[in-house]
Amino acid sequence: MIKHAVQLISQEPGAHPGLGLTGLQTFTYFVAAPVGLFLIISIAVWAVTGTKKVVKPASVITTIE
Repeated sequence: MIKHAVQLISQEPGAHPGLGLTGLQTFTYFVAAPVGLFLIISIAVWAVTGTKKVVKPASVITTIE
């Protein structure tokens, strides 16, 4: 009874809340997904902007300095 009254007080007018999230859903949406996106973006940026190895030419004739 008290729990129901507290829920009614804390809701905004016109709100129609749905079911709550499970612990696994909460972890997935608010921890795993952001960390996964951060890692994917970080690896992509690192791969694109990483230092490239400078290959020395085999012959002095084929290079212009």
